Amino acid sequence: MEPALGQLTKLTATDTHRLDRAIVAISVNPELGTPVPDTLLRDYVDDIDGARVIYYVTALRQITIVAYVEV
Repeated sequence: MEPALGQLTKLTATDTHRLDRAIVAISVNPELGTPVPDTLLRDYVDDIDGARVIYYVTALRQITIVAYVEV
């Protein structure tokens, strides 16, 4: 958890905006990302802002867990 908190403090306002757009898109449609072979992960890159999120969705499809972000 600490490394993630450290990364958050380094994000600029622009980075946060780009990341927010990607996460909102995923929350509306969890199928957006491309499946990562042999895993439960999905890889999504926002075409407009270029933010990349690797994530998975729980079995009940109620929670999206973000495993990686790149802005």
